[in-house]
Amino acid sequence: MPEKRYLFTPGPTPVPPQVLAALAEPVLHHRGSDFRPLYERCLAQLQEVHRTRADVLMFTASGTAAMESVAANLAEGSRAVVVSAGSFGERWEAILAVHGAEVDALRYEWGETPRAEDLAARLAERGGTDLVFLTQSETSTGVVADVQALSAAAKSAGALVAVDAVSSLGAVPLEMDVWGLDAVASGSQKALMTPPGLAFCAVSEQALAAAKPSRSFYLDWKRTQKAQAQLDAPFTPATSLVVALNVALTMLLDEGLEAVFDRHVRLGRACRAGAKAMGLELFSPDEDRSAVVTAIRAPSGIDSSDVISSLRKRFGMTMANGQGHLKGKIFRIGHIGWFDVFDITTALAAVEIVLADLGADIERGAAVSAALDAFESTRVA
Repeated sequence: MPEKRYLFTPGPTPVPPQVLAALAEPVLHHRGSDFRPLYERCLAQLQEVHRTRADVLMFTASGTAAMESVAANLAEGSRAVVVSAGSFGERWEAILAVHGAEVDALRYEWGETPRAEDLAARLAERGGTDLVFLTQSETSTGVVADVQALSAAAKSAGALVAVDAVSSLGAVPLEMDVWGLDAVASGSQKALMTPPGLAFCAVSEQALAAAKPSRSFYLDWKRTQKAQAQLDAPFTPATSLVVALNVALTMLLDEGLEAVFDRHVRLGRACRAGAKAMGLELFSPDEDRSAVVTAIRAPSGIDSSDVISSLRKRFGMTMANGQGHLKGKIFRIGHIGWFDVFDITTALAAVEIVLADLGADIERGAAVSAALDAFESTRVA
């Protein structure tokens, strides 16, 4: 394998050198006077990124733990609807089943985009729903749902709204307070440009008030909120990751969230344009909202597993295969977090070479030119 490595998965994502350097600083004690101001700053920065005044609870865990915290605190005995259009919608279903919810899944084919009118109709049919669970960015398919519209439908039916924003937070717009979201789960390793290991759950006052005695000792919202109010943590946090997160969030907020969203839209346009210039068929929607990951169908007769393997062996480049029944059929190029257009052109050039070697009819050079043109000649309205 080549010495140089490239990471183009939907997560983990590349980490800026400033953030990596922060990880090499001396380890801080989580109750020390040098850690607490940094902890306070990170929690405030997370509120800015979520665009909320609500508490953002931090756990040393993966994004899935943030999702499970919602179920552990709200789900027991509840009537829940899960909007499911891929692997991570199905994850909501599985988590809720463990935590004693009555789950009704509004399922779509993988690759479809959920519709607010379908959710409104399902909620009207049920005649009573406590919780609605959404996935903003379904990285198994590249679909980014219209959470604002879906949330409006759920709130009209009197339900609390929980969102998996693990891969979308910091990449595409999310307005927790304005959109009326009650729990937003996310993680450090995607658009927040930090290694895996931190999970966040922003929780509205309404959700906290509705919380039941938690079915989890570690993921108990009220225990965590009480400790954070004292700039403490109920359990030892990953202090070095918090130091690194502070650097990453500062970079993100210094760039400006609107500029970050603009950059991700243009990177998505560039990636899709390059794929189409190669004559490849997109699996993810060809729309600006799909700015997190581009999912591409493998050419006829080619297994995407071979594409992934060849990219890694020849170029040290890691992309993502399809998940579930899409394994071998699609490959996915992530472009969230610390990416620019030259990262995208590098990825597309390698895909051209590998596909041509695997027997696909690919015009060399077309993808890079198309990607650069799409990125440079367009601006986000």
